[in-house]
Amino acid sequence: MAREKVGAETINYEEVGTLEALKEMTGGRGPDACIDAVGLEAHTPGIVHAYDRAKQALMLETDRPIALREAIMACRNGGTVSVIGVYGGFIDKFPMGSLMNRSITIRTGQCHVQRYMRPLLERIQKGEIDPSFVITHRMPLEEAPEGYAMFLKKEDDCIKIVLKPH
Repeated sequence: MAREKVGAETINYEEVGTLEALKEMTGGRGPDACIDAVGLEAHTPGIVHAYDRAKQALMLETDRPIALREAIMACRNGGTVSVIGVYGGFIDKFPMGSLMNRSITIRTGQCHVQRYMRPLLERIQKGEIDPSFVITHRMPLEEAPEGYAMFLKKEDDCIKIVLKPH
């Protein structure tokens, strides 16, 4: 969707190593800024992902910081990693040394919805922004549990569902 709608360059982590691809795309230095927008919902093949999943299954109260680790390791020296993905627990195997030695800035926090809602809604009303391309499904509010399951399992190419009351 990002490539199709806004021309973003995309990387399929199942086909190529994310870190290597980002380094190659930036002439070896890494991106100026990296964003972890998925948080603990990140997926990746390999032993580290299996290790993180096992810790969660054992209820060790740790999150899966796969995307965050990759963002830190890919970011250029002196760059910025922004974390808007959701984390609720503790994180281990966090590359603190890489952050410190490479002077990477970390910025965190979820969106300040109240700050941005009014100006964004005004731009939508004026036709300056059309967010409808994100909506893939519409259903009655009563079907919310089924819709959430569809979203969670990524069924039927589900990206965003609009729930309609009565």
